[in-house]
Amino acid sequence: QVQVVESGGGLVQAGGSLRLSCAASGSIVSINAMDWYRQAPGKQRELVATMNKGGSTNYADSVKGRFTISRDNAKNTVYLQMNGLKPEDTAVYYCNADIRSIYASRLKNDDYWGQGTQVTVSS
Repeated sequence: QVQVVESGGGLVQAGGSLRLSCAASGSIVSINAMDWYRQAPGKQRELVATMNKGGSTNYADSVKGRFTISRDNAKNTVYLQMNGLKPEDTAVYYCNADIRSIYASRLKNDDYWGQGTQVTVSS
């Protein structure tokens, strides 16, 4: 079994910072991309930032220059440092990981989602 768990959300004033963490655990063989998504009320889930195993990153235009994605491959953990937060960043933030694992003695490739963590930015 593989689990992906986010942490670090909360309430912050506009201009403030938060750091989200996402840890994957279980019978993991390797992890390719690890991504952060967010979903605001009444809106579709959108990709915020992504990092592959080699360290290449990509960001949504709305967060470029303010958010930084990083990962610790030894800990199977990805982080999202969010600076200069704006009220429009308010959303539930989800981690997604492309994981190769062992299940029933076989290799399995799948995407895993965390449960989400709420980020609320007050004006």
